[in-house]
Formats: sequence, structure tokens, C-alpha cells
Amino acid sequence: MTFRPSLAQRIVIAFVLMTLLVAGTFAVGTVLTVHVVEARLLSGELGRDLDLLLKMDSMDEWRARPQTDQLFHFTDGPEEFALPADLSGLAEGFHEVFRGELSYHAMVRLVDGRRYVLLQDQSDFERREQLLYVAVSVGFVISLLLAALLGWLLARQVMAPVARLARQVRHRDQLLALAPPLAPDYVADEVGQLAVAFDETLSQLRQALNREQLFTSDVSHELRTPLMVLAGACELLLENPALDPRARSQVQRIARASAQMRELVQTFLQLARTQSGQAAEAPQATLRQVADELVAYWREPIEAKGLRLDYLAEQPQSTLYNATFLRAVLGNLLRNAWHYTEHGAIRLTLTAEGFSVEDSGAGIPEALRAAVFEPFVRGPAERGEGLGLGLSLVQRICAQEGWRIRLLPAQPHGCRFEVRL
Repeated sequence: MTFRPSLAQRIVIAFVLMTLLVAGTFAVGTVLTVHVVEARLLSGELGRDLDLLLKMDSMDEWRARPQTDQLFHFTDGPEEFALPADLSGLAEGFHEVFRGELSYHAMVRLVDGRRYVLLQDQSDFERREQLLYVAVSVGFVISLLLAALLGWLLARQVMAPVARLARQVRHRDQLLALAPPLAPDYVADEVGQLAVAFDETLSQLRQALNREQLFTSDVSHELRTPLMVLAGACELLLENPALDPRARSQVQRIARASAQMRELVQTFLQLARTQSGQAAEAPQATLRQVADELVAYWREPIEAKGLRLDYLAEQPQSTLYNATFLRAVLGNLLRNAWHYTEHGAIRLTLTAEGFSVEDSGAGIPEALRAAVFEPFVRGPAERGEGLGLGLSLVQRICAQEGWRIRLLPAQPHGCRFEVRL
């Protein structure tokens, strides 16, 4: 999985990396400096002491003696001055010699074929050197921790206006026409420019939403009159006893479609008013009342298609809901079940939490299930010329009312829509 740090994490990482570079360079420089000092200063001091020893008059009488922390050896030297085997192979110059737990600095001179070696105990120097390395390491770690802390504090300070702006933009009231602009709350820096850009975008969104709501309201309002005329004409035609059965069936179909369109227009009009913040006086009804009405309406076309309609009401409910929205949701689900089912049955079940509509049709392909509530997503093309807006409308209404809808596969085939109110 790819690591994608947030902006605050990037600030902390930048501080840590910068400190890692600076403190690391300082630590490495300190170690190198210690080695240079050790090689030059100590080698110079040992070289001077060795030169002083070599200026003696004879090998038997010493005008200068090695210091207490020094050992002096040379080729063919007597007793304690004899050259040990571990020093006989050292080249001329400065060296570090380790003997068990002890360590020495060594200076080697070659004079007339004779090898002179002066050793000086460096145990104290090594201890100081180790303490210095520990101090440098601790300082390096503390620097990284302080950098992370400083980066975190700075990230909080820097990201505070950005987080505040994000909360304001996400607030639902920002799409309302009376929502105040965001930019005046911020200074004229990068965050202020971002707030100005959000103000411009939100203004365009408000205008688009307002145009959509006005269009929906106007169209819904203007369609009422011709639909009422169409419904009245169908009623008059159905009262004519001379109408033959085939024509009567067609008129009944027109009347049914007209009633569905009136209901759809009313749903869109009320949804537009609700989303625009207008208080709409919506008729209220229980789930059982709406279900009884729609079952009575759909039983004839469902049974005329050779299907069976099973209606189960497990527990009667007394809760009142928006009748227009509830009728639109349940009616669309029953219409879809009738439309996409050729054999078998359609089952409507009322529960204490909501209802479910199950059919024995062909079902929805698994590839379409995730997007079935999106606009213009349709089932198999051979099942009619619908635009694929029914389930999209159902999803919008459920989101508006706080209801939850989900699609489940039915056994052995078909669909099951569950709505929790």
C-alpha cells in the first residue's frame, strides 16, 4: 500500500529530514575533527618526546627518561627497552596499538637501521572520546525529537486555518443563498486565496442549484394543468359505454400513466422545495396506509402479467411519514419489480423498521449493483426504454429523509430492496 502523507505529516517529515541532514553533518564533522586532532596533536607531542629521547649521549646513560605513562622500545634494547614482536612490523610514523583492553598511541622512528618506538597510554583519551561520541549521539537523537515536536506544533499552527476552512466548506449551509462568504475570515495569504476560490466555486454551485430548483419547480407546476386535463379526458372516455374493450384497456393504461406522472411531478416539486429550504406542507401517512394503496393499484397489472403479488405486513406501524416521498419510493420499487419480472412472484413485506420489495426476475448484474442508484443506470436493454432515473430518485428521497436503502440478491434469482425508515 502506497504511503500518502497528509500536509501536516509532510511538514513534520521536512523538519525531521532537515534536522537529520544538519545534525548528521555536525555529528560526522565532530567525529572527523576528533580523529584529525588525535592524529595531528598527539602525533606531534609523541614525536617531540621521541626526539628528546633520541638526543641522549649514550645508550647506557639517559639524560631524558620516558614519562610514567609512556613505554620506550628500540631494536636490540636491553631488558624493558627490548622491541616486542607486535611492534617490530610497524612502519615509521604515528599508529594506534591495542593490547587486550589497553590502547596506546605509538610513534615509530627509523635511525641507522634501528627502530625506535615510543608508546603512550591513551586509555583516558579513549574514555573521553567515548563520552564525546555518546554526547554527540544523544544530541543527535534529541535534535531529531525536537525537530519532530517543532514540526508537529508548526504543522498544527499552519494547518489550523486550512482545517477550519475545510469544515466551513463541508458545512451543508454553505450551499444556501444566504451563506456568508468565507474569504473575510482569513488574511490575504495562500489560505485566503483558497477561501476566495471556494467562494467563487460555491457561488457558481448556488446559482446552478438555484437554476435547477427553479426549473424543477416551474416544470412541475406547469405540468399539473395538462396532466389534469389528460386525466379528466380519460375519465370521460371510460364513462362511454360504447367504448370497445381494447380501446378501454388503452384508455385505462393512459389514465394509469397520467396518475403516475402526476405523482412524479408532485414528488419532484416537493423535493425541490425541501432541498431549497422551503417549508413544504406535505401530506402524512403511515407505511401501512401507503402500502395498502399501492398494492391495490399494482395488483391488477401485476396479476395481468401472470405474476403473483404477496403482501405481508408483519407489524402495523403508527409512525407518520411524508406520504408523497414514501409513495414515490415504494411505488418505484414495485414498478421496477413488475417491469423486470417475467415469471414467479413479487413480495412486499412490511416490518417494524421499514419494508422490503423482492422479485423473482432476472436480477441486476453484479457489475451494475454498485452503480444501480446512479442516474441513467439501467438494467438489460431489452426490458424497455426507461431512462434509469427511478432508483436515482429513490436514492435522493432516502438521502433527503434519512432513510437507508440497500440492494441484496434474492434466491434463487431476482432482487431484494430493503428500506429502513
